[in-house]
Amino acid sequence: MATTGTDQPTLPETGEMQGQRTKRQGSIQVVEFLLGSEHFAIDLFDVKEVVEYTTITKLPNVPSYYRGIIDLRGEITTIIDLKEKLNIKENSRAEVDSSRIIVLDDSMASSKIGILVDDVSSVSMFEANQVDYTSASVSKEDTAIIGIIKRKTRVKEKEINELIIWIDIRKLLSDVKIGS
Repeated sequence: MATTGTDQPTLPETGEMQGQRTKRQGSIQVVEFLLGSEHFAIDLFDVKEVVEYTTITKLPNVPSYYRGIIDLRGEITTIIDLKEKLNIKENSRAEVDSSRIIVLDDSMASSKIGILVDDVSSVSMFEANQVDYTSASVSKEDTAIIGIIKRKTRVKEKEINELIIWIDIRKLLSDVKIGS
């Protein structure tokens, strides 16, 4: 993985999707990030790069989850506040200036989109058997949650399952109308 001038990871560029949006076989690669104290993940192949927070210009008359726009290397990029979109009210411990913007792959929309998250923790690979697809949704409604990734970690000599909410960012942002 390369880094930008700010020592932030630059993720591989690709628009290819691996497997289906339902249960998957083999390995899955995701970008893990924090919203408040909760761990989330999206497909690595939906991500172009991760950049540091920069000043966001607010737009008038847009839904509250539209944070605004930034100039990213000469291209206007629309920023979506993922905590607002997912209705997460918990404030992070970090300042907004330490937030990260995950720039999504160009295949996501007709213009550039970035999602504002509290922090990006890692790019990880999991096996399909580490994902619980059955408990992804409490209700029978259509949801953007693909599954819950279970990772075993040790905390004070005790092994626990850390839960990561794996979301389908394409489905989550399908109602976001950007560009022509």
